[in-house]
Amino acid sequence: MSYRAEYIWIDGTEPLPYIRSKTKIVPDGEEPPIWGFDGSSTNQAPGENSDCVLNPVFVTPDPIRGGDDKLVLCEVLLPGTMEPHPTNTRRATVEVAERFADQEPWFGMEQEYTFFKENRPLGWPVEGYPAPQGPYYCGVGAIEIAGREIVELHTEACMEAGLNISGTNAEVMLGQWEFQIGPCGPVEIGDQIWMARYLLFRIAEEFGVDASVAAKPIKGDWNGAGMHTNFSTNKMRESYDAIIAACEALGAPGKPEEHIAGYGIGTEDRLTGLHETAHYSEFRYGVSDRGASIRIPWQVAQEKKGYIEDRRPNANADPYVVARLITDTVCSALA
Repeated sequence: MSYRAEYIWIDGTEPLPYIRSKTKIVPDGEEPPIWGFDGSSTNQAPGENSDCVLNPVFVTPDPIRGGDDKLVLCEVLLPGTMEPHPTNTRRATVEVAERFADQEPWFGMEQEYTFFKENRPLGWPVEGYPAPQGPYYCGVGAIEIAGREIVELHTEACMEAGLNISGTNAEVMLGQWEFQIGPCGPVEIGDQIWMARYLLFRIAEEFGVDASVAAKPIKGDWNGAGMHTNFSTNKMRESYDAIIAACEALGAPGKPEEHIAGYGIGTEDRLTGLHETAHYSEFRYGVSDRGASIRIPWQVAQEKKGYIEDRRPNANADPYVVARLITDTVCSALA
């Protein structure tokens, strides 16, 4: 007997990579082995030297196929040397996580996304626009909500796969939703966000719906889509001084620009200073301020310990890169 292993990886398409996957039949009792693929078809290798290596790094039960089948998230390696492929952002995050393991960094990421069908957001009229934003955030009702059946199936799939999904909600624009993953370490948060994205895209596919992570899916007076990132270390979970030190570290000379460059595509369209964002050219932090770059939740200010929320990452940001940047910047300052 055998089982199906769905190998999942991130390709080399620019400016935004795609998730790719293919199926391997694996004998029962065996773990998914190293495998390969044609990198010339994924923007990861030239045709004359096209082989790339899939190295399994995170394996979960497959909640779509069920049974003994598995999902296998892989990092991409170069054949022969088995060094990380240039598109492999996970390996650098592993190195940073190991360096600062004693600070016990934790992440929770809020992945926003927008459902599209027939080239318009799900639930939008064929011509024109829906009613202005207002009733859609955490809304209830057929007029206020579109796509709940997909969201419920995705939530169940994440739970069955053993991901640390901690919540879901409808977002400010009609057809826009969010799920949250965490708490997880710097590497685990990347593994689980990418796996949750795969499950979202795969389940929406069955409804003929595209789940877009575009940072500004609709131009104009409509909210963009982010991946707000909550972060803490052991010191921050015990001290408000460490909370402030973390905020100051993220705003140190050169750091805002470095982070914005690694926070995904579409920053200029999304971080305009409107729609609950700070302008991408400024950095500030504040208590309970959703218009700040970094929000300190009100209960953190009250309890004098806890975590911070970086509101700048775009919905399409690479979670490995976001986790690496924040861990390196804050933990270096708190060391």
